[in-house]
Amino acid sequence: MVQPVRVDYQITGEGPAVFLTHGVGARRQVWDGVIAKLAPHFRCISYDLRGHGSSQGTTAPLGLDEFAADLEALRAQLGIEQAHFIGHSLGGMIVPTYARAHPERVKSLALICTAAFRSPEARANSARFVEKLYAEGMPGILDTMLGRWFTDEFRRDHPEVVEERKQQMLNADPRVYRETYKVFATTDMGPWLHEIAARTLVTTGEFDPGCGPALNEQIAAALPNAELVILPALRHSVLVEAPDLVGDLLLRFLLASAPSN
Repeated sequence: MVQPVRVDYQITGEGPAVFLTHGVGARRQVWDGVIAKLAPHFRCISYDLRGHGSSQGTTAPLGLDEFAADLEALRAQLGIEQAHFIGHSLGGMIVPTYARAHPERVKSLALICTAAFRSPEARANSARFVEKLYAEGMPGILDTMLGRWFTDEFRRDHPEVVEERKQQMLNADPRVYRETYKVFATTDMGPWLHEIAARTLVTTGEFDPGCGPALNEQIAAALPNAELVILPALRHSVLVEAPDLVGDLLLRFLLASAPSN
């Protein structure tokens, strides 16, 4: 049986509840720019994944079920009956895993820059990248990751933001990062996405190299009730590089279901 852990969280705003789940090696603060758009209308709950930030760590193996159990424990702790669930990257795998296990709790989903239906070549590339991570640690993969996350223009114009993200990664727990990234790189939710009935927004950056439009088109097609939006000229770190754009998109999507909130 999966044992949930205590996660560190923050609540901002009032209204219908929205849970915000970040990706590998990030922190709940990555949502701050998006929350600024949502908080006037929604009660935003951002939290650190297990082993990340100020949340409790664990020596147990990590998987989507474990992360989803932590999310359910937080929902129960806060006494929220139903909510909207938004996830970025690995978070975009966690929230549909949660919805599959607890469909009665879900008003809607938003999946941002996530992956499913990777080709055999992409799966092989991911496996090799995981091997490199295990062999060389964070210094061996960090420059590659920064190039995947941010556009060249953003790296040029906002070096302080990129450096902060770099230091955050270097300070991450190496075991937690390795195992969490392995979950992201090797898990395929494609076979069961058709089971998710909730209204879903699927979005990604036009130039996201690992979670790009082709994969997200397949994700949206597999979901019974999905809308696909491609964010022009962006890569993976859309929450940091374009929080206003993402926030406006999410706000429109959430408000569109206002009668059922």
